[in-house]
Amino acid sequence: MKPLAYRMRPTKIEEILGQDHLVGEGKIIQRMVKAKHLSSMILYGPPGIGKTSIATAIAGSTSIAFRKLNAVIHNKKDMEAVAAEAKMSGQVILILDEVHRLDKGKQDFLLPYLENGMITMIGATTANPYHAINPAIRSRTQIFELHPLQVDEIKIAIKRALDDEYRGLGSYHITIDEKALEHFSTGCGGDVRSALNAVELAVLSTKADQHGYIQISLETAEECLQKKSFMYDKDGDAHYDVISAFQKSIRGSDVHAALHYLARLIEGGDLESLARRLLVIAYEDIGLANPQAGGRTLQAIQTAERIGFPEARIPLANAVIELSLSPKSNSAILAIDHALADVRSGKIGDVPNHLKDAHYKGAHELGRGLEYKYPHDYHNGWVDQQYLPDPLKNKVYYQPKQTGKFELALKQIYEKLMKKK
Repeated sequence: MKPLAYRMRPTKIEEILGQDHLVGEGKIIQRMVKAKHLSSMILYGPPGIGKTSIATAIAGSTSIAFRKLNAVIHNKKDMEAVAAEAKMSGQVILILDEVHRLDKGKQDFLLPYLENGMITMIGATTANPYHAINPAIRSRTQIFELHPLQVDEIKIAIKRALDDEYRGLGSYHITIDEKALEHFSTGCGGDVRSALNAVELAVLSTKADQHGYIQISLETAEECLQKKSFMYDKDGDAHYDVISAFQKSIRGSDVHAALHYLARLIEGGDLESLARRLLVIAYEDIGLANPQAGGRTLQAIQTAERIGFPEARIPLANAVIELSLSPKSNSAILAIDHALADVRSGKIGDVPNHLKDAHYKGAHELGRGLEYKYPHDYHNGWVDQQYLPDPLKNKVYYQPKQTGKFELALKQIYEKLMKKK
């Protein structure tokens, strides 16, 4: 028998839970179905929220024949068969799972059929289409983002499954504790597939009492839903969102939010991305306001990599707390980006002659290095001379901030030098 989550997939648009922004009264997909005019679309969102099921329900709400393919498993010949059917009937809906995995050959084959409308494609993917899908395919589709189901919506899905005698578990006499229902609904992390499969396991593994009733307790629910189904895909859209929120929380000095997103990254087991991002933050956002933080962050990462999870969470938390509560300065990244912008726009100029290499025969005759002033020959190791090329000789890239004792000291040195010029 197929899993409960598979059997309970919606077969028409009215059965879809959540996604009111798309299938609610008067919303775009519902209007398409009512008008009997579907256009090609891509549905994207985290795993377990029913992208393929929703695609099937949308297609099933029309009178048009539909076929299901997977961009990884099925080959070009399978798509040719769909195209042949489209030529015979005039139109076919193609539900294409993992649409972001389409190779160039399959894309090139599909494009003309999408263009002339003979194939209406409903693609499903966990990857952000703007990052992962070929622009040629993307330009011929509408892109709709699906959201994780809320707890109350997952409860509805569970109750439907418990009551449905044909596709669900309605033929059993089941009583479920309210706390057990709450645990299934909250502990699945928005993944309705995980919740339904855990409910099915609970029912099938629980012995009926003397009256033929199956009692599902909180303890049973906890055993069957062993661990929260944490929706985290380090190659998917959620990864970039969590990493972005992580850095912005540290930059904003919100230590509690930073620790929350750290926990999500730890739970996802993505130490590599986490380590890289922490080092970036240490130098991009804290920077010269607390330069020692960079070295301590690196030490924390090296310790985490050596000891591994679960203990790795401890040095990582130390680093995150310090970075969150450190003074912030982005003066270094602003300075180098300003300099790069000049170089990339052609504002370069010739290196002044007195700075050019003079360690070769004939340099003297070319005027190389003749007027160079060696700073160590002067008081306090400093002498005023031009270092920037002539077109940029008065350019200012670094503008120190007054956050943190270290950069404040740099600012004082900087201003003292500027006064000497």
